[in-house]
Amino acid sequence: MTTPRLVEVREKVLKQNDLRARALRQRFGASGVCVVSLVSSPGSGKTLLLEKTLAALGREWRVGALVGDLATDNDAARLARTEARVAQITTGTVCHLDAEMVQGALDGWNTMGLDFLFIENVGNLVCPATFDLGEDLRAVLFSVTEGEDKPLKYPTIFNTADVALITKTDLAAAVEFDAAAAHRSIQSVRPGMEVFEVSAKTGAGIERWLSCLQSRRSAGISAARQ
Repeated sequence: MTTPRLVEVREKVLKQNDLRARALRQRFGASGVCVVSLVSSPGSGKTLLLEKTLAALGREWRVGALVGDLATDNDAARLARTEARVAQITTGTVCHLDAEMVQGALDGWNTMGLDFLFIENVGNLVCPATFDLGEDLRAVLFSVTEGEDKPLKYPTIFNTADVALITKTDLAAAVEFDAAAAHRSIQSVRPGMEVFEVSAKTGAGIERWLSCLQSRRSAGISAARQ
């Protein structure tokens, strides 16, 4: 007797989220800001990658970030050192961000003053998959320490992402990571998906990642003008 009710509630929640996400996407489009969300399991190196990305893009572009965590503002404080505008979203017991949280965190923000806005989701490869945040680009990350079959275990998040990043490649040899097998796993779940192998520690692959972001922003501006 409870299952139909649970399904009904879930569908209602997702519908409301989609409506808010649509409004956010319209706001972002009107502001000319490129919004990138990052999803991964805990410990994938998401915050370090974002820190390096903000610092690099910040030399030329106006950047900002929203950081989701169950508790503490440690990551937000760390990212603020890049001089980007940063806000923390503390979710408590909620294992993902939703469009309402993003909307609330942006209260008082002039998004027209940004070129890029990054949204770092809570470390989780399950719940974030079904919640649209109004982003232009969703990037899913997994590190070499997590194993080559991560995409096969969590196919939904890879199917809802636009690009994949294999992180911590500086540790690949130490953990005997099979890059070819990882790429096969990704392509079996999401054929044609663009994949970046990066190390935020050494800088390997970061330039290609930054080039992707800048190209995506340029494409978005061109589309908005048409």
